[in-house]
Amino acid sequence: MIAHGIRPSAAALRLSGEGAFEALARARELEALGRDVIHLEVGEPDFNTPEHVKRAGIAAIEHNATHYSPSAGIARLRDAIAEYAGRFRGVPAYSRDEVVVSPGLKPLIWNVMCALLDAGDQVLFADPAYPSYAGCSAYLQAEALPIPLLESSDFRLDLDVLAAKISDRTKLLILNSPHNPTGGVLTRSDLERIAELAIRHDVTVVSDEIYCRNLYEGTFASIATLDGMRERTILLDGFSKAYAMTGWRLGYGIMPAPVAKIVALVGQNTYSCTAPFVQEAGVAALEGPDDPVRAMVDEFRVRRDVIVAGLNSLPGITCRTPLGAFYAFPNVSQITSDDRKLASFFLEEANVAALGGSCFGAAGRGYMRFSYANSLEAIDTAIERMREALPRFTA
Repeated sequence: MIAHGIRPSAAALRLSGEGAFEALARARELEALGRDVIHLEVGEPDFNTPEHVKRAGIAAIEHNATHYSPSAGIARLRDAIAEYAGRFRGVPAYSRDEVVVSPGLKPLIWNVMCALLDAGDQVLFADPAYPSYAGCSAYLQAEALPIPLLESSDFRLDLDVLAAKISDRTKLLILNSPHNPTGGVLTRSDLERIAELAIRHDVTVVSDEIYCRNLYEGTFASIATLDGMRERTILLDGFSKAYAMTGWRLGYGIMPAPVAKIVALVGQNTYSCTAPFVQEAGVAALEGPDDPVRAMVDEFRVRRDVIVAGLNSLPGITCRTPLGAFYAFPNVSQITSDDRKLASFFLEEANVAALGGSCFGAAGRGYMRFSYANSLEAIDTAIERMREALPRFTA
C-alpha cells in the first residue's frame, strides 16, 4: 500500500525489478548476519579502475571540473569517443555530433527507446535478454517480440524466427553481442542476414556493444560496419565493463546526428548532464594505455575456463563455453524447472549468489547465470560449496 492515497501511474506498474540487484540485496542481508557470501550474481568487474584513469578524474576535480556540462557531453570526450569507436571497429571516424554521453549506459538505453518508440510500435530483442529492454518496452507500451537464443548454436539468435517476426511494423531491433546473460556472440554471417532484414523492412538497429572488449575468440564485429547499416544503427557502449568503471557511471551512444539531438534532449530533461570530471576520466581511458584492459580480458578468459569446467563437474548441470562477456549460462533443467528456486537455494544453503535464467526472460527458464567477475579462489570455493549442497536440493 502507498500512503496518503498516492497512486502510481499505470506505466510505473508495468516496470519490473532487475534480478541481479534483488539477489545482491538479499546477499547483503546475509552478510550482515555474518555469512560469507560469494558474489557471482552482479556483472561488475572486481578489478580496480586503471591508475591513469583515476588520476585523470582526481586532477579534473582539482581543476574544478565540477560544474554543469553540455547534455550531450563535453567536446573532448565526444571527440575521443568518435575517433576510438571508428578505429576499434575498423571504419572511418565518427563525428562529435553523432555522440551522446550519459551517466551510465542504462539511462541511454531508456532515452534511445523513449526517443524512438511510440505505444504500439514493435520492438524485437533476444530472449533471454538484459531486463531493461523489456522494462522500457512495457513502460512505453511498445509491442515486444522476443527472439529465442539457441543453446545448440552457442546462444546466437534464431534467425529464422527473426525473419518470421520482423515486418514493416517493426520499429526497433535490439542486438546485444557479446550477450548478457549467455555470453553468446553473433557471427559476421549472422550480422549480414540481420542487416539484410533491417534494410528490407526499414528497421532501426540498436546495437548494445557494452561487452565488445570482453571477447575471448576472434575479432569483434559490429553490424554498423556493414554496407547500408551505419546510418540505421545506434551503437551503445560505455566504460563500466572494459575499464572497471561501474561506479563512475559513464556510457555513450553513437547515432545519426539528428537522432543524437533528440536523445540528448531527452537526457537534458532527465539527468541534465554527466559529471565533467567523470568525462575527463573517460578521455584518459580511451587515449591512455590499453594494457590494463587486455590484462583484464586475459584474466577473465582464465576464469571462464575454470568456472565452465567446475559447473560441468556438478551433477545434473551442463555448461557451454561462452565466447564473450563474463557470464556462464549453464543448463540446470535436469535438476529443476524452477531456476529461481535453485538460485535461492544456492544463496541460502551454500552462500553462493547467482541468478535464475528466467530473470532474463521466458527462454531463460531452466538455466542460471553465474558472473565470473570474481577471483579464481572464489570461483573454486563456490563450485565446492554448490557440490556439497546440491544433494539437499528438492525440486
